[in-house]
Amino acid sequence: MATERSLGALLRSLQFSNDLQDVFTLLPTATSLLTVLGNPLNITLLASQLLATPAIWDRPVDLLTCRKILSVFNTAAIAIVQSEASDDPRTPYTKTRKIELEDWVKAVVNGADDKSPRWRHTILIGGLLLGFEGQNRQGLPWHVRRKLERALVTAAQLALGELDPQNEIDGRCVTMVLNYCFELVSDSERSKLDYDVLLPVMVNATYASPEGLEGGYFLGTVDKDIVEAPGKQFQWLAQSDTFARVTAISSSPLVSALGPLSRLMAHAIENAKDSGLVAQTLDHITDFVRTLMVQWRLNKLSEVDKSEEAEFLDAESLKTTIPGLWRLLRNCLYSIVIVLRAVLGRVINDPVLAAHRSAPFISMQVLHILRNLYFISSRMGQNASSQHMFVTLTAVDILSHYPDLAENFLRSIKPSELGQIPDHPIERCLDLFFLNTSELFTPLLSPACSEELLVAAAVPYLPAGGNNHLLEIFEAAHSTVLAVFAIPNNAAVAAKHLPFYIENLFAVFPENLSARQFRLAFKTVIQVTAPPSPIANTQRLLPSILLEVLYDRALHASDQLLPQPSSSQLEGPDLGKSPPVSEQAALTLALIDSLCFLRVEDLEEWLPLTAHLLNTIKTPNMHKQCVERFWEALSSGEMDVERAHFCVTWWSTRGGRELVLYGDEYGGDHLEHGNDEAEGQGQGQGAFMSGGLGGAARESKL
Repeated sequence: MATERSLGALLRSLQFSNDLQDVFTLLPTATSLLTVLGNPLNITLLASQLLATPAIWDRPVDLLTCRKILSVFNTAAIAIVQSEASDDPRTPYTKTRKIELEDWVKAVVNGADDKSPRWRHTILIGGLLLGFEGQNRQGLPWHVRRKLERALVTAAQLALGELDPQNEIDGRCVTMVLNYCFELVSDSERSKLDYDVLLPVMVNATYASPEGLEGGYFLGTVDKDIVEAPGKQFQWLAQSDTFARVTAISSSPLVSALGPLSRLMAHAIENAKDSGLVAQTLDHITDFVRTLMVQWRLNKLSEVDKSEEAEFLDAESLKTTIPGLWRLLRNCLYSIVIVLRAVLGRVINDPVLAAHRSAPFISMQVLHILRNLYFISSRMGQNASSQHMFVTLTAVDILSHYPDLAENFLRSIKPSELGQIPDHPIERCLDLFFLNTSELFTPLLSPACSEELLVAAAVPYLPAGGNNHLLEIFEAAHSTVLAVFAIPNNAAVAAKHLPFYIENLFAVFPENLSARQFRLAFKTVIQVTAPPSPIANTQRLLPSILLEVLYDRALHASDQLLPQPSSSQLEGPDLGKSPPVSEQAALTLALIDSLCFLRVEDLEEWLPLTAHLLNTIKTPNMHKQCVERFWEALSSGEMDVERAHFCVTWWSTRGGRELVLYGDEYGGDHLEHGNDEAEGQGQGQGAFMSGGLGGAARESKL
């Protein structure tokens, strides 16, 4: 009788209360009563009242309210599972339930009646499913779980058919509940959902609604609370209204579960029957990221380069508010990348979207989206996300089948002022995106386009390595120019710009360019100037001239260790993770890296010179490293058959081994004389046959 009296008091309070907060204080009591009531009719009555009481629903409703009601049924189900699994009398609700589990579930579900709309029914059923089966609890018999899954999908499907365009809370609530419960629903039940209706509802709820990411406009509102602090630094207080808003967005029911929600949207994209909805979704995301980019551009925080934040932002902001904002922005990026991956997957597999009238334009739209998000993704590094890399490379691969459209796309995103470095960090960020993206298109661009767009965009950044906030763009510019030079059709462009590039390359090393970056850059230059490169037809001596410059500089270079680089955009996988080297060793290694591209007649000159250079390195560790790399270059398969044969001959019968291991005194192919002349000299003196050593010399080396 006590529980019935408590139920009556609770129902009266729910009926006559006008304060929503007072109602929320009654919800724990409702949870307790659901677990202890013995009459199925009373359980149904209480469940029905929770979904229909005017004190809750006859006012503007948000998702936080929906989640509180869902938690009532979720918590009650968890309590039932715990009472089933424990005999401990201290466990709440143990031995107090007077109704069988299946009957209890049926009684609660019966509360989803015609007194409340269908979308609220998803709250009740979803709460039960989460409570019994969430976190691998397995609290229901199999047949009861299947019934709950079927009931949830049916309620969601009916709710989607009754959406009220004047009150979007219904669609947002269905989105929230399905997001929470989707992993608990079997594939056979998932297939019954109408994804053509569900997809636009989820996209709107996530990216455009006040319960989601507000269309990206939240980012612009932050600016009004960015104030100048002592020391001419920007300050964004944790007590400000805008930071409270950012925190509220991050903790909202949809955004706090943005990862699973994005995967649900991706699933809907993959299963939508109407291909036009995929393009429509892409349009919504395009609008969102464009707004996000514009709002960031209007924010004072965008005026501070990443490398200068410690100087221009106060310590408290760097510790609290700024990280909170970037966490939210990174979540936005990850969410969109997940959706774009599904869009491109659909393009690959859908004949309608893969057609010529759709595929390249979708790819361009995807790349424009990634460009507008680059102020976020550039902070995380190029390879931080495998999904981001997949989306980028897939879009580029699709667009690469349409060279004219690819060139038009690059022209549409080129730097606003070619040949100049912009002052604003946002513009430099967009330049970085252009350089990194255009590099992927170099094989299909015309020479004129490569020179007009890529080389022109890269030239201002080539000598900028000493500037910390330009370091990443500096490296991207070098990489892009080398990619242009490496294309055989760009021989004329390469020949025109190589002198400037080589001069700049030597000017920035070693102060502003790491050893590994210099090695890769110089190796690439030799590759594009040596046969069978078209440049070699008109400038046959260019590789030797470049090597002469390198050799002369190496002879006079410092033997002090270079500092380790902080970034390695130009690092090649073939170079491995080398230990620190001196400037002299780095130049020597660059020469060794280039040997595999030289003609045999050039090798005849440069192998002895390289060996001589090795012996000028006095630091034992540096000398050992260079000798090992030289031996690797000769013997590991880098050379083709003809070059390798000459290297073997030079090493074994023309004094190469002795020249490398023992220096100029004992090596050289000019030391080829007869045995009689050798015998006439004193032991260890004079000339010997190539490959031979005098006894004293052998003993001294031992």
